[in-house]
Amino acid sequence: MSGDQPCAVTVAMGSQSSLCPIRVRGLKNVFGEHTVHENLDLDVRKGEILGVVGGSGTGKSVLMRSIIGLQIPEAGVIEVLGSEITGARDDDDIDIRCRWGILFQGGALFSTLTVAENVEVPLREFYPEIDDELRHEIARYKVLLSGLPAEATSKYPSELSGGMKKRAGLARALALDPELLFLDEPTAGLDPIGAAAFDQLIRSLQQTLGLTVFLITHDLDTLYEICDRVAVIADKRVIAVGTIPQLLATDHPWIKSYFNGPRGRAALAAQKRGDAARGTPADRDIMAAPDILGSAAEQA
Repeated sequence: MSGDQPCAVTVAMGSQSSLCPIRVRGLKNVFGEHTVHENLDLDVRKGEILGVVGGSGTGKSVLMRSIIGLQIPEAGVIEVLGSEITGARDDDDIDIRCRWGILFQGGALFSTLTVAENVEVPLREFYPEIDDELRHEIARYKVLLSGLPAEATSKYPSELSGGMKKRAGLARALALDPELLFLDEPTAGLDPIGAAAFDQLIRSLQQTLGLTVFLITHDLDTLYEICDRVAVIADKRVIAVGTIPQLLATDHPWIKSYFNGPRGRAALAAQKRGDAARGTPADRDIMAAPDILGSAAEQA
């Protein structure tokens, strides 16, 4: 990825959508008397995997729901693929919604539908004119693309393992050939081997399909292994965005505790072992970023 300058903000929102398909400015989310986000800014660059981290209750999933139009914010502007999402009606943004795919926590599959039928749901909604045979074939292809065997198409969610449910949910998220892929804790509940395999699947799909990926996770291995940049949510806003080496150069206490704790050190050691096996330079992407805590605010 290029340097860590934010997308240009001296021009009107919309003209930079090719560089940053997701742009958030001044986001505020309130639930009752509890303010989750206050003046939150974020740019997601085209073609990157952006990891989103933060403590429990910092509003990571709320941010994602705001971006995809499921949560109406109190204030702020959200632009996705050149269109403003905030304030849009269902009939206004239907063309945008068919350009992204979403994998919710746990897969969120319909329990009374087979895997193939789950994948066909968005196809039926957005392309009702497609005939049954073509729709079945598309669903089968997406199931295979997610790494599941062909026989999984006829299985019900209750017959799948946790990892298979994740892949089935991913197949549905890919059904419409999206440009953007939203993943909410995709490796949660998976064993280390399954989580690593899922990470590699995401990276492979991102590179093959040219996806821009918004990935919420607590998995440090995922952050080190496949994320191009990481956005940190704390104090009701995005306090820093950058590569992990850049984040490690900051002195924010939560960032230091998160990445320098036992699990963070273990994830870093695992990445170094993987880099050595692949022949990747150990100092990749390391660059000083002493002002990164101010970079998010400068996007406003």
